[in-house]
Amino acid sequence: SSLAAGHKTLLPQLILELAQEGRPDILVIAGGVIPPQDYQFLYEAGVAGIYGPGTVIAKSALEILSKLA
Repeated sequence: SSLAAGHKTLLPQLILELAQEGRPDILVIAGGVIPPQDYQFLYEAGVAGIYGPGTVIAKSALEILSKLA
């Protein structure tokens, strides 16, 4: 979850580090107050899902489970 507005720096770096460690298979899911205009940037950087305030937990859980399958 991000409340520090570092999502455009931290998440791509995390994805890069995971790849360098041989773990590009680990899904990175973002949550928190992330401006919708940043979503495309994050998806292009490899973020697998973005869930903001008001997200229905059951729906997001099903989406994440389907990505893990």
